[in-house]
Amino acid sequence: MAMLVTRPQPDNAATATALRAMGHEVLLAPMLRFEALPFPDEAEAAYGAVIVTSANALRAIEDQPVLARLRALPLFAVGKHTARAAGQMGFADVVIADGDAAALRSKIGETLRGKKKRTNALLYLAGADLSRDLAGELRADGFEIVMQTTYRMAPVPVLPDDVCQAFAAQRIEAVLHYSRASAGAFIDATRGSGIEISGVI
Repeated sequence: MAMLVTRPQPDNAATATALRAMGHEVLLAPMLRFEALPFPDEAEAAYGAVIVTSANALRAIEDQPVLARLRALPLFAVGKHTARAAGQMGFADVVIADGDAAALRSKIGETLRGKKKRTNALLYLAGADLSRDLAGELRADGFEIVMQTTYRMAPVPVLPDDVCQAFAAQRIEAVLHYSRASAGAFIDATRGSGIEISGVI
């Protein structure tokens, strides 16, 4: 029997490796596809720091000219995974929060307390779909925020052929979901692939 991982690439590979190490057969069906968006950088724009709530936001600017300029700035990362991605991309001054937007807001406030009037606008690299208005909360705290949407996660409309065949043969015993969006995309993809599934949680 197999486990189906719906996590987007490239993070699904790490999940699959961990599950296989535990003896599970694993199938992959990423239900959300990463799409980088252009960064309309203005050379005269001056930023005091970069804010990142997802490694995907950094991945989106990896091949864009603005990266060289942003590397010289302090970067506030939501957690260790995002901080690691920032370090790999050449950011040297990385401040790490405790893993969620509330902790990130607190960390920014603690670090920049008393410097608001002397700090240039903070650049928030964001995804298209946000579960929390971090930019608005930081503005309420007195910071000037420039929010730039750098990527979106687009739903994948159908399941891979090998996954469809595994469902038809009743080989899949569990489906792992990682967000409400990916779970919804999975339900739509099963319908688009002509598969009926019961017992989805």
